[in-house]
Amino acid sequence: MALSSTLNLIKHLLILFLLHIPSHNSSYLEYADALSKSILFFEGQRSGYLPNDQRIVWRSNSGLGDGWEVSADLTGGYYDAGDNVKFNFPMAFTTTMLAWSVIEFGDSMPAGELRNALVAVRWATDYLLKTVSQLPNRIFVQVGDPIKDHNCWERPEDMDTARTVYTVEAPNTVSDVAGETAAALAASSIAFRSSDPAYSETLLRTAVKAFEFADTYRGAYSDNSDIRDGDELLWGAAWLRRASQDDSYLNYIQNNGKTLGADDNINEFGWDNKHAGLNVLVSKEVLEGNMYSLQSYKASADSFMCTLTPDSDSSHIEYTPGGLIYRPGGSNLQHATTISFLLLVYANYLQRSSQSVSCGSISVGPTKLRQMAKRQVDYILGENPKGMSYMVGYSNYYPQRIHHRGSSLPSIEDHPQMIACKEGSVYFNSSDPNPNVLVGAIVGGPGEDDAYDDNRVDFRKSEPTTYINAPFVGVLAYFVANPNPS
Repeated sequence: MALSSTLNLIKHLLILFLLHIPSHNSSYLEYADALSKSILFFEGQRSGYLPNDQRIVWRSNSGLGDGWEVSADLTGGYYDAGDNVKFNFPMAFTTTMLAWSVIEFGDSMPAGELRNALVAVRWATDYLLKTVSQLPNRIFVQVGDPIKDHNCWERPEDMDTARTVYTVEAPNTVSDVAGETAAALAASSIAFRSSDPAYSETLLRTAVKAFEFADTYRGAYSDNSDIRDGDELLWGAAWLRRASQDDSYLNYIQNNGKTLGADDNINEFGWDNKHAGLNVLVSKEVLEGNMYSLQSYKASADSFMCTLTPDSDSSHIEYTPGGLIYRPGGSNLQHATTISFLLLVYANYLQRSSQSVSCGSISVGPTKLRQMAKRQVDYILGENPKGMSYMVGYSNYYPQRIHHRGSSLPSIEDHPQMIACKEGSVYFNSSDPNPNVLVGAIVGGPGEDDAYDDNRVDFRKSEPTTYINAPFVGVLAYFVANPNPS
């Protein structure tokens, strides 16, 4: 009887405690749920042999012969979007952003989610190590013929399109892909430093080789006629500097900025343009390390923050009526997630150095930057004119017809027979919801008028990508620990 009375008292006190939890704890639970799902998404994008602890169970093994035509093992890695091609350039950027999320905000992640985030990073880095395993003479940059792949609508498990391996042999140029790969491996080496020192050292050592290839044969893979991808060279050098603390990379950033176009397009950041991210990353050396020789990078980072601030004299970023950062071209939420990430990282650097940004007639401090980021996050998670979460599986109202082959076609378990290239068209054109929920996927998002039609055919709005999710992992981790920044 005494034990029963004690248990009832504990139960009563627990109910009272839960009823009186401050409202911000509900925000904690929401951000924590979104964080967990944002990481889980990457398991739905996996290529290769899936492990026994695979949590998105409607996916199965795929791409098991990748690399055979060049006598190399190129299995693994991620499909970067709703198709079945492995594009190493955006995959490497995804990896860099996942690793940066862990570096800056890993301390804010629950232990289990930090572990899951590192698993997501390693699924990418294990593959990227394979792509640069034949340096210094050759680098693999892509697996899968995009034209043939995009002409089919089939599950990755059923792929019968050409798994062409795209390679670059020295002295042909590939500074963009190799530079981003160097950045990804260097950033990941920091992320793994405490949990797996030996793997961390392998990543850093390989990053050095990838950067040497990128710098020796300067020029873009996508356009070998000129050197217009210097941002990846500076980005790779900046990450190698942070990972190794080697002064040679510091000198590289100082001495090559003007030559490699550090002042170009400073208000852009994404898988194909690193300028704004580069400036924020390098500003840490100025703000926290007093490296005033890099002041020009900090000036560009400050300028970028001012352009984002609506009441700043130099504001020129477009917002939708509902408050979402908007840039034309489709897949708009990639801008909202990457910019939110940079806002939070820069806010941390400013706070640790007790500084703010002068934007003409106003001064912008860390709190303002964090509030701006929170507005973007909350919009994505449902505080928008449609009341829709643009993260699949989060809340009760989210996109049901995303542009994604594996999600929209019946699973192997439900439909063991192969669904050939053109046989999938009936599912593509169907108005039915996708049978498989790709939990955590963030779609391209609404247009400039906040409109979203949940249409599988409209890939610019309905297709998820790894490089939308990757920075959002870090952003959500911050808000798990700080749901109401002040």
